[in-house]
Amino acid sequence: MKVIDLISSGKQPAFSFEILPPLKGNTIKNVYSVIDKLYEFAPRYINITSHHSEHQYKTLPDGSFQKVSIRKRPGSVAIASAIQNKYHIPAIPHIICKGFTKEETEYAMIDLNFLGVHDLLLLRGDNKSQETQPSPDLYHSHATDLQQQVNNFNRGIALDGSAFEANETPFSYGMACYPEKHEEAPNMESDIFYLKEKVKNGADYLVTQMFFDNAKYYAFVERCRAEGITVPIIPGIKPVVFKSQLTVLPRIFRSDIPEPFAAELRKCKDDEAAKAAGIEWCVSQCKDLAAHGVPGLHFYTFMASDSVYKVAKEVY
Repeated sequence: MKVIDLISSGKQPAFSFEILPPLKGNTIKNVYSVIDKLYEFAPRYINITSHHSEHQYKTLPDGSFQKVSIRKRPGSVAIASAIQNKYHIPAIPHIICKGFTKEETEYAMIDLNFLGVHDLLLLRGDNKSQETQPSPDLYHSHATDLQQQVNNFNRGIALDGSAFEANETPFSYGMACYPEKHEEAPNMESDIFYLKEKVKNGADYLVTQMFFDNAKYYAFVERCRAEGITVPIIPGIKPVVFKSQLTVLPRIFRSDIPEPFAAELRKCKDDEAAKAAGIEWCVSQCKDLAAHGVPGLHFYTFMASDSVYKVAKEVY
């Protein structure tokens, strides 16, 4: 069953969450522990993030430096298959442009199809860790370019243009959106234009970047509807767990923190107090979203699975 069907199959907003693959050397047990913790809330699906290799400089015996590529986390293909087979819950691997070649993307789709994983989330990925502009011959520059490759694969067209027997079950996918505008978009009009392109070309649903001000989400959805974007727009939610996130999250994710919440975080003397304030705000935020009939609540669990559990306990 596709994600688009899963999010409309219950009376409550669909509960889903995103997990981070374990660091190199660790097993999948940490991933399972997060899922086990949140399993009681009947997640409709689970997302798995993808992380490309990172460049580091190794000092050589002669004192010079050598640039090496280090992969810190396993890919999402194997983890998605393991989750889906263990829990019988649809697993949604992130397929990203940055750090993954077009050829690697094709190999990933071949493996995912073989493993019975047919739902994806297509993203451009973080651009900040790229030291130089990657070659457009090897890498996709935008999520819409990646989308075209997936669409071609669904039609039985390989990367080299050759034909093959198309998947019995085509890939379906969601894509990202930004209620407070993508940081590189010159304006919201431009952002909406490309969002319409994503939907026109096959995105089944959209999931937002994290936000803390529901009014901005509602205004964004209203604007999308006025522009003819009718697919579900799933709010992405993250509870604040550290006092430092008062400034870190707006800087990294360009997500405003409303002044009433910011004032509460400023009062916090330590992270435990900030975590409690984050849970309280998130519960209120999620209850308000649910009352407005959102299609789902998608939680970002990195460093926040305990808080997500406490929020879900109050909401579901």
